[in-house]
Amino acid sequence: MSLLAINDLHLSFGGVRALNGISLSVEEGQIVGLIGPNGAGKTSLFNCICGVYIPDTGAIRFDDKNMVGLKPYRVAEAGIARMFQNLALFDYLTTMENLLLGRHHLYRTSWWSDMMGAGRYRDEEIRHRKVVEEIIEFLNLERYRKHPVGMLPYGVLKRIELGRALCMEPKLLLLDEPAAGLNQEETEDMARYILDIKEELGITQLLIEHDLSMVLDLADAIQVLDFGQGIASGDPDAIRANPRVLEAYAGKQAAP
Repeated sequence: MSLLAINDLHLSFGGVRALNGISLSVEEGQIVGLIGPNGAGKTSLFNCICGVYIPDTGAIRFDDKNMVGLKPYRVAEAGIARMFQNLALFDYLTTMENLLLGRHHLYRTSWWSDMMGAGRYRDEEIRHRKVVEEIIEFLNLERYRKHPVGMLPYGVLKRIELGRALCMEPKLLLLDEPAAGLNQEETEDMARYILDIKEELGITQLLIEHDLSMVLDLADAIQVLDFGQGIASGDPDAIRANPRVLEAYAGKQAAP
């Protein structure tokens, strides 16, 4: 049974079809790449998975639960976290404070104990901070722990955005262009973190990325979209050799 199973998903905005019969499966422990040119429907698909959009028709099942119609916070509670392409960080909060926000849905104390500073609240706060410290160490963010994130360079901010998603303890991590805006060295570091997340943390990942070479190196399986439709799927070797992918994604003409 797939961890994430999407079947015949359709989404329209007025007369524009953003998704037109998309089907996709992600097995537990995989990195699955989702590629295609701008406007192919990749982000719309992520928004449907996260509950931001409600598809017109089709099914989304995660961990054998129906996800269509769930509010985004319910999707997070179910075990899906998202690293955003456009950073969703608070400039005036420190790295530690931004990462703690990823733990918010996991707090179990009452508003009363929070207000009074009761022992249960203190114990829970210590537990959550311990998890955050582990993520800080995992992503080599120790030197930035107490810095307001608005003062930090972009490459570090991308790691913090990734860390906030990891702090949610997801079963499935959605990565929306994690290498966008990074230089070559930072891109290589990000690729290493993505592999470490799979191998050391055991988290399944669905990856949108325009750096095709990065996806081909990292992914166990790849789905290619164009104009809201799936045009190819398979392992990296099959995608490399597929003429429809070369035409749609790389702008090359398929051989007759």
